[in-house]
Amino acid sequence: MEKLITYFKLSKAELRKVIFPLKEQVRNAYITVFIVVAVVSLFLALVDWIMSSIVSIVI
Repeated sequence: MEKLITYFKLSKAELRKVIFPLKEQVRNAYITVFIVVAVVSLFLALVDWIMSSIVSIVI
């Protein structure tokens, strides 16, 4: 039982050290991830279209 109490005390102490992101930081990270995913998706769509066009011409 002593180990469990020590574990919870140490966990509580560690949680006090955590710095949670501000709302603005979360929003900026969300926007950045959205833009990167959109750009990568468009790039992959373009590559797919080019590859399928080449295969269609060959066949």
